[in-house]
Amino acid sequence: MLEIRPNCECCDKDLLPDSTEAMICTYECTFCKKCVDEVLENVCPNCGGGFSPRPIRPSTARRSGLSVNHQPPSTQRVNTKYSLVELKEFSATAKHISPENR
Repeated sequence: MLEIRPNCECCDKDLLPDSTEAMICTYECTFCKKCVDEVLENVCPNCGGGFSPRPIRPSTARRSGLSVNHQPPSTQRVNTKYSLVELKEFSATAKHISPENR
């Protein structure tokens, strides 16, 4: 089950569980759409993979016990250990590597 992390790891913007701006990689690194597009260039600085929109956990339990009220999102904030310069350098380099070699 996804943690549904509460913030962008780059700019620390709040990303509520129903945010359509939240993007995740396959390891659930979480960034806002603006940082993915403008800083990371769709390359995760942790794994080198791409991003997809984070699914929204429903607030209404349409199936018994399955909702944000039953499985609350994480409250633990995660921030990248890399500087903006390092993030941009990594994404620029990784973009030029063919997808099969990532």
